[in-house]
Amino acid sequence: MEASSVTETLFKHLNFRGERQKVISSNIANINTPNYKTKELVFENELNKVQNTLQLSKTNSGHLPNVSKHQNSHEPKLINVKGLEEQNDGNNVNLDTQMSEMSKNKILYDAIQSSIKKDSRLFRSVVESSAKN
Repeated sequence: MEASSVTETLFKHLNFRGERQKVISSNIANINTPNYKTKELVFENELNKVQNTLQLSKTNSGHLPNVSKHQNSHEPKLINVKGLEEQNDGNNVNLDTQMSEMSKNKILYDAIQSSIKKDSRLFRSVVESSAKN
């Protein structure tokens, strides 16, 4: 049972942040690997593309014509980051950038985790209040 309709979205974002942390850690671990290219896990960009192309679905013949159902995937995508400065060995990992991204990701992870806890506490209080009546 979900605490609210937001809970599923929060858990998806929490999982994304956990996976993103792994990718950033992998980039840092490969900082001295020749020809290693920085990788990034993107989700927001994919979501924004989908949001810009969403269409209504026609479920009744009385609805507007020329409306088709749009199916899409909200899965994160692992990409190689292009346009970064390469070192002599072909590696393009920048430690400062990766450490900054790791910190940003940690802050977002903690915020999402806090939101889930708050949502759960609210749900629990509603259930406890209804049980008293």
